[in-house]
Amino acid sequence: MVGVTWTDPALHVPGAIEVRTRSVESGQWSRWMRLDGDSGQGEGGAVRGGTEPAWVGASNGVEARVRSGASASAGLPEGLRLDMVDPGGGKGTGMEPAAFAVDESGEPTPTDSPSDSGEPTQSTTPAETPASSGPPTEPPVSEQPTTPPAPSDSTSPPSPSASATTSPVPTVSVPPAPPSTAPQPPITSRAGWGADESISPEEPGYLPGGKIKAVVVHHTAESNTYTCANGPAVVRGIYAYHVQQLGWKDLGYNFLVDKCGTIYEGRKGGIDRPVLGAHAYGFNTETTGISVLGTYTDAAPPLAAMTSVARIAAWKLGQYGVDPAGTTTLTAGDSGLNYFGKTWAKGAQLSFLVIHGHRDGYNTQCPGNAFYAQLGTIRSWTAGPVTGLAIKSITGAGVSGTTYYTKAPITVTWSATTPASLISKYELLVDGKVGATAAGTATSAKATLAVGSHKISVRAVHQSGKTTTTATATVVAETTAPTFTTKPALALRTGTVNTTGVPITLSWKATDNAALKEVRLTAPVSATYGPTTYGAAHSAKSGVATTWALTAYDRAGNTGTASVAGTPTILQETSAARSGTWTTRSSTSYLGGKSYSSSAKNASLTWTFTGRSAAWVVSRASTSGQAYVYVDGVKTATVDLKSSTTKYRDAIWTKSWTASAKHTVKIVVVGTSGRPAITTDGLVYLR
Repeated sequence: MVGVTWTDPALHVPGAIEVRTRSVESGQWSRWMRLDGDSGQGEGGAVRGGTEPAWVGASNGVEARVRSGASASAGLPEGLRLDMVDPGGGKGTGMEPAAFAVDESGEPTPTDSPSDSGEPTQSTTPAETPASSGPPTEPPVSEQPTTPPAPSDSTSPPSPSASATTSPVPTVSVPPAPPSTAPQPPITSRAGWGADESISPEEPGYLPGGKIKAVVVHHTAESNTYTCANGPAVVRGIYAYHVQQLGWKDLGYNFLVDKCGTIYEGRKGGIDRPVLGAHAYGFNTETTGISVLGTYTDAAPPLAAMTSVARIAAWKLGQYGVDPAGTTTLTAGDSGLNYFGKTWAKGAQLSFLVIHGHRDGYNTQCPGNAFYAQLGTIRSWTAGPVTGLAIKSITGAGVSGTTYYTKAPITVTWSATTPASLISKYELLVDGKVGATAAGTATSAKATLAVGSHKISVRAVHQSGKTTTTATATVVAETTAPTFTTKPALALRTGTVNTTGVPITLSWKATDNAALKEVRLTAPVSATYGPTTYGAAHSAKSGVATTWALTAYDRAGNTGTASVAGTPTILQETSAARSGTWTTRSSTSYLGGKSYSSSAKNASLTWTFTGRSAAWVVSRASTSGQAYVYVDGVKTATVDLKSSTTKYRDAIWTKSWTASAKHTVKIVVVGTSGRPAITTDGLVYLR
C-alpha cells in the first residue's frame, strides 16, 4: 500500500498526485493511479496530511509525481513524502526514494529509470489518468485551519512521540449498547483481520451525545484489483497508514467492507457502541462511517458489498431508532465546503439524508460517482420494505388467461430486488391468510388448496418489519375429470382410397366444468388438439380393426378418456348386383387391378352391407358422366364424376349413420349427353 503525505495535516492539495508501481510477479509497471489529494477525515492531533492510501499489491518499485493545481499560488506542499506500507506486519517502511525530479513548468519530467531490464521509460503524459478529484466546475477548497478542530468533533490527539509502550489515557466512560431493530450482520473483529493494537494504544472515544444520527458512506479510493483473500491485508494497510503515516490515534472508519461483502471492525471501542471515528471532518461526533475498499467512480461496488453496507447501516441506525430513509440535522464542528459548492459556518445546523455520501459534507469525490448514484438503493434496502417483489410462476397448475388451475399442491415462485439477507421471511398467502412460511433466502413455497377458487399472493417481511405483498393470482383447485359429451365416432370421408389408407374422419366433443386444456389422440397415432377442436381427418388400414383412443386434459391436470373402434372394408365392384351393360377395365391404378365402366343409361350396381358409413369409389376424367345414388331404395344424390384431372380410387360420395345397420347402396348411370360413361372402383363401408 502506498500514499503521499506532507507536513501540514490541515492542507488540501488541489493538484494531481499520482503513483505507479512495479509488480513483483510480472515485473511490469502499472498505469498511473491518481490519489485523492486529501484524506479528508480531520483527525484531531494528526501529525501529517496525506492522500488516501492505494492498495497496489506486492510491488518492488514505485514512482510518484505531484503537480500543483492550475490556480495554486503556493506551489507544492512542504515535506512531501512517499509512504509505503507492508500490510503483512502492518508496519510502515523507511525506504528512501531512488531519485527526485522537479519541473518548474508544472509538467512531469522523466527521471532516470532504474537499471532493471524491462522497466518502461516514464512518459511525460500518463497513459491513463483518472478523473479529477472534484467535479468539472469544482469550487476552490480552502485550506483547513492549522490548529486541530474543536474537541466537539475530534478525538483525543495522540502524542507525536507515542510508541507501543505509551501508557493509555485515563479510562473513558463507555456508553451503553442499545438493542437494535435490525439483526447484526457478521463482522470480522480487529483481531480477525490482524490489527496490531500496539501501534494505537490510546483508548477509544465515543460520540458526545451517545447517539448515531447518520451513516456516512465512503470508498477508500484505491485499486479494485485486490482479491477477497487480500481484504484483511488491505484493512491492515489502511490502519497502519492512518496511524503511523498520518499520526491518527486509530483507523478512521468505524467499519470497512470489501468487494466480496466481508465487514470489518474499524476503529476500536466496540462495534455495538457509538464509537467516535475520524471519517467525516466536521461531522464525526454524530455519525458512523462505513467505507468500501476500492474506487467506485466509474462502476458501483458489487452487490455483495452494497448489501453489507445496507446491513451494517440498518443495524447501527436501528440501535437508535433512526429511519434510514429519512433526513437528520447535524451540527457542523467547523466551517466547511462540500463537493457541490455548498458552504457553511462552524456551528451551522445542516440537513442531511440519514445515509449520505462523504461528498455531501466535504469537498471530495468520495464515495465515487457510481457508488454515490446507488445510495438511494442502499437507503431503500436498509429501510425497507422489500422492493421488486413479484410472483414469477405457479407450477403444478395450468394457466388460461390469468387464471391458474390445479388438482394437486402448487409451488409458487417469486423474486425480489432487495437482497435476501435483508429479508426476514416470506409468507405465501391463500385468500389473505398465511398458507406457508419460507426463509428470507427462499424463492418458492408450496401450498395445498381446497377445492374452489382462491386468491394467491406472496408477502415479504423486511428485517425492519415492513411488509410488501404481490398482486394476487387466481388459482382454481378442482378434481373433476373432463367428459366427452359427444363420444368419439368414425366416418368415411372423401379422398383417395387404397388398401393401406382409407380416408376417415374422427369426431368428438369434450368439456370440463372449469377449463378444458386439450384433447390428445393416443392411438393408433399421436396428435394433440385444442379445446375447441371437435374432429380431425385421418386414414385407416383396410380390413384391420383399429381402436382410436382419446384423452381429454383440463387445465388442472385432470383427465378423461374415450375410444371408438372401426374396420374399413372394401367391396369390389364384382361383388355388386349388376343390371345393364358393364365393361371390365384393368389397370394397376384400380383397386384390385380392375374396375367396371358403363355408358348405358340406367345401368346399375347394388351393394348390400352391414355398417355405419359408406363411400363410393370411382375413377374420374374430363369425359366422365353422372350417376344417381340410392340408399336403401331412396334416391339421395346425383353425382358428377367429371374432373379436369384424371383421378383413380377417388371416394367421391359418402354417407354415415349413427349406428351400424344393414344398408343397400345403388348407383345408376344417368347417361349424360356427350359424356355418358362412368367408371366405378367399388364401395367402402365401415363396420
